[in-house]
Amino acid sequence: MLAATGTAPAYAAAEDTEPPTAPGPITVVEISNTSIVLAWAASTDNVGVAQYTASYLYLDFGGQGSTTTNSIRFDNLRPSGSYRFRVNAVDAAGNRSPSTPELFVTMPPGDDQPPTAPGQPVASEITATSVKLTWAHSVENIQLDIYEIFQVTAAGNTFVRDVNQIPRGPNETVIGGLTPGTTYTFVVRARDEADNYSAFSDPVTLTTLPATAPDPACTVRYRAGGQRPGGVQVELTIVNHAATVVDGWTLSWNFPADQRLHALRGATLVGRGDGSITVRNARNNGTIRPGGTAMLSYVASSSVTPTDFYLNSRKCQAG
Repeated sequence: MLAATGTAPAYAAAEDTEPPTAPGPITVVEISNTSIVLAWAASTDNVGVAQYTASYLYLDFGGQGSTTTNSIRFDNLRPSGSYRFRVNAVDAAGNRSPSTPELFVTMPPGDDQPPTAPGQPVASEITATSVKLTWAHSVENIQLDIYEIFQVTAAGNTFVRDVNQIPRGPNETVIGGLTPGTTYTFVVRARDEADNYSAFSDPVTLTTLPATAPDPACTVRYRAGGQRPGGVQVELTIVNHAATVVDGWTLSWNFPADQRLHALRGATLVGRGDGSITVRNARNNGTIRPGGTAMLSYVASSSVTPTDFYLNSRKCQAG
């Protein structure tokens, strides 16, 4: 319980610069698969504790609540989710105590219902080495975790990549590193946080375009800049040599799976495949007139020379 504040004059709180002591360690009073009640030993303060603030972190997302007692309840948590909790005391002058040691709690499991199967993938933006797949979202009673994409072969299904869904992620991906003029079949399945798997989607079969010489109507120039936080800055300049205007564009190029993208300017990310990346024009550079250019830059974790440029699915010359 809180210490009584008494009837100190109003100016006492304003002159108070001493924070309360840290609350005692957090204990779990009650827990279900979606809610938890926490308690802790009360803080002490030279004037009086006004309230406690309790917060939690789940993956990269958090929540917070306040209470005038030394106990609090959190609802709508995720079954099987791992949470970190901490508590601070705050006095009437706004002085904040150090926090309690973090309490790590994994919620009890409570989800045995698998997601529905994703919709049949639709193939688009097919090039000689990449394809974009899009599918209808699965229906899940609590929280989807990931979609998994598999290539169907005579030997069975081979995992290709996954697409994160926390909180709600995209229902599309770009798969790169394919062989020109080759037929592929892909399926998708969903997994929820409790490791329940959906059935596989219906398959989609496609054939990549044959290998072709670069189109002389477009060139992409590459320039490596200096070091930036997170890695090396790279600048790309798209040159339109055609007699017609490019009105809206996507650009793909090789991008190793182990290379991280830390920043992107002049374009928006569409997706990453195994060994490739695809971006879309920004609002101010979607039109490239004959003889004109559009620029973008990115910061990658390592210096890898970009090659295999595809502008709106046409292979461009590398400058």
